[in-house]
Amino acid sequence: MASVEVYDAFETRLRDAWTATQLVFENEFAQELIEADLPFVYVEIVGDVLDQETFGAPQANQWLERGATYLHVMTKSGGGSRQARTWAKQLTNLFREQPILVDPSTGEALFMPTMSLGAGEPGRDFPNYWAFTATIGWYRRDYTDLTP
Repeated sequence: MASVEVYDAFETRLRDAWTATQLVFENEFAQELIEADLPFVYVEIVGDVLDQETFGAPQANQWLERGATYLHVMTKSGGGSRQARTWAKQLTNLFREQPILVDPSTGEALFMPTMSLGAGEPGRDFPNYWAFTATIGWYRRDYTDLTP
């Protein structure tokens, strides 16, 4: 899973800027939305690589964290795909060419240079729902900090 810094950056940006549907993050309940047949966006934030970039003095090395954020636009089955595609595009627009400052004291930022609409498993069916996924590839560099 992604670091807490990346999770917080995406969660803050989405909760501050997205109003078209409810947002449901990993391990949050969506049952009320499902029972009401409401559309929502299910958010998964996955960090799949953490590479040491520099080697030198302890606690002064740079690391590269990379991963993807999956924004599954969940709409009612049988309603077509246009609305889901529209929302997916609007979601990616919240991040296009807009790095997120993660740590103002160091200038550390989260960059999102790759995005996709519908890649992976496009149009997956769930009970009464259809998912259209927007994928955001991201990376950030930080320095070793071993404080708890």
